[in-house]
Amino acid sequence: MDHDRRRRQIAEAVWRLATRGGLETVTLRQVATEAGVLPRQLQYYFGTRDQVLLGALEILNTDAEQRARDRLSALGDPPGARALVRGVLLELLPLDEERRNRHLVYAAYFLRFLTEPTFIAAGRDAAPALENLVGGLLAQAQEDGQIPRDVDTGTEAAFLTAGADGLQASVLLGQRSPEQAVAVIDRQLDRIFAAPSPESGDRGESR
Repeated sequence: MDHDRRRRQIAEAVWRLATRGGLETVTLRQVATEAGVLPRQLQYYFGTRDQVLLGALEILNTDAEQRARDRLSALGDPPGARALVRGVLLELLPLDEERRNRHLVYAAYFLRFLTEPTFIAAGRDAAPALENLVGGLLAQAQEDGQIPRDVDTGTEAAFLTAGADGLQASVLLGQRSPEQAVAVIDRQLDRIFAAPSPESGDRGESR
């Protein structure tokens, strides 16, 4: 088995353990047993326990980015700013088994993101990167006349990404359905991508 396949086999074992019961008490021996490898192989392919967990998280993030690209590519060419923003936000919702499992794994890492120095940077950098992506898409849409000039795209990006995070938790907890969460996202995008008023001088077409 090649190096990358073995690393992925171990990462998937971490993900399964995370979705079944969290990561607080998971040991290297448990990961090795779940992955069907010898404990010393974890050290060979990753290193310490923290490095195993961080490595599994890195592989999960890479998978998530690729799947997001694939779904965004399926939107059409060109998909339009609203569809792109919507697609990015929907990646934050557990709308299918793959995304649900991914977000359960992220939830298992959450306490570590808050309290353990080795993990803090990994948790801290993800949200601003996503917010900046959404903000950039909104700013370009505004420049193209698809969003009124008086909309603060930075504030809206922060609101949308934070709101999607909150919707994610409520869907995972069964407080609302995936369809209800998507409807909330769509309503907010309807508000932002409102037709510019004629007197504003904005160019371009409304959504």
